[in-house]
Amino acid sequence: MTTGTTRQAAAPPERGKHVLLGVFAHPDDESLLAGGVLARHAATGATTAVVTMTWSPTSSRAAELSEALRVLGAGEPRMLGYGDARNPRAAPGRPRLLDAPLDEVVAAVTGEIRAVRPDVVITHDALGQLTGHPDHRRTHQVVLLAVQDAAHRRLHPEAGAPWQVGSVYCATHPASGVADLGPLMRSVGKEVLSVEDSLVTTTVDVTPWQQRKWEAIRAHRGEVAGERALPGLLDRLDEEARSRILRTEHFIRLAPGPCPDDPHRPAW
Repeated sequence: MTTGTTRQAAAPPERGKHVLLGVFAHPDDESLLAGGVLARHAATGATTAVVTMTWSPTSSRAAELSEALRVLGAGEPRMLGYGDARNPRAAPGRPRLLDAPLDEVVAAVTGEIRAVRPDVVITHDALGQLTGHPDHRRTHQVVLLAVQDAAHRRLHPEAGAPWQVGSVYCATHPASGVADLGPLMRSVGKEVLSVEDSLVTTTVDVTPWQQRKWEAIRAHRGEVAGERALPGLLDRLDEEARSRILRTEHFIRLAPGPCPDDPHRPAW
């Protein structure tokens, strides 16, 4: 595991296949929002990694994250260890992600980008998915800044050699795609946020990897046991309804650097 201040040196990944890095706010976000794409990408033999912004590497959720990433083929956890905006037990003694100095957090994510050297970064959308969790929104903001900073050699020179990310995909939920999720979330009093369908650039059918995605979600056992957490809500659904929710993943593609290919074609 790695943190924003103590990251172990890693050999640069082999090129030749797209390297994919997910950057998400909490343990379980990676499985819920992009588990199918992560599993699909790893199945090609390409490098796949995940950075998690909150929760301590010594917490029980870290062990669950490790299991989920093993299922998805996404390597070892890379945890920055900030506190969760809504759970004081997440990282005792560390500032909440929302309270940490922005430059510090951006530098930490910049270091992870330069270490992994991804062609593609996946993260949250600007709304913060469904409930608009503030940690999701802050992660979106930090990732966009870090992707820009990572390309400039004069910014954060202590974080390694510069690296230009090819594209950023923001996991999202179109208005037409929350027919099952909406009632599920409202049943526990949670707000449902979605984007206009026209904003979605990339929709991926992950049916072949759906079972692996579900196994990764279930690895987050604490959330599955929760009454209001999405993994727990999904676990109590019938299989057909759950399948309709899990088998499709939606993204908004951003292109921070040179983009010679069709900007709406998935790069993974």
